[in-house]
Amino acid sequence: MNPAVRAARALCRDLEPLVFGAPTTHVYNPLVYAWAPHVQYLERFCTESPRDVVLLGMNPGPWGMAQTGVPFGEVGLVRDWLGISGPVGKPPVENPARPISGFACAKSEVSGARLWGWAQAQFGTPERFFKTFFVANYCPLVFMEASGKNRTPDKLPAAEREPLLDVCDAALRALIKHLRPRLVVGVGVFAEQRARTALAGLDVEIGRVLHPSPASPSANQGWAAKTQEALAALGVSFLAGA
Repeated sequence: MNPAVRAARALCRDLEPLVFGAPTTHVYNPLVYAWAPHVQYLERFCTESPRDVVLLGMNPGPWGMAQTGVPFGEVGLVRDWLGISGPVGKPPVENPARPISGFACAKSEVSGARLWGWAQAQFGTPERFFKTFFVANYCPLVFMEASGKNRTPDKLPAAEREPLLDVCDAALRALIKHLRPRLVVGVGVFAEQRARTALAGLDVEIGRVLHPSPASPSANQGWAAKTQEALAALGVSFLAGA
């Protein structure tokens, strides 16, 4: 079995006993109900190692990985550029404000459109991009309140957050040992911080790029160009397919 697939199975198993309380009312795990496209992603793009760079996000967005099972998985780019599709089920308890319709989802996630759109523009084909990069999320779970408001892992109470971080730290270490990258780049501050903690003692550099969220004023002013500049400063010299 692909080591990344094995690690994803173990991550699901280790997450299952965790319990989250109010104000969190719904927890989605796309590694369960969107397992088929997630496995496609891993088996197609997470086999060969080493990779030079791993881009690490925080956790799924409601219109991205929550729908497709792919990190930053904006539906159109996952289907049409990455060439991934497949059956997507439902979480056990679905929030009416954040329905799961899989690849039929008509909403576009801006963060995913920016990240994968940048990869497409710079590298042309997924094969050229993944020859150097891999994209992962630190935590696969989506947390939300009754209204549908998103709750990021860093906003969880300590009693819920710490067991979650322990599980996700172990899963990240397993992935990095498989891919053996030179550099892990947190997409945003939280992901960078978790990488520094989880990967302490491993022979890997840690850096950060701006998160592409539309909630960030800086990201709304040329995220792709800023990301290229940040990667260049981290010693990534193979942009534009070089």
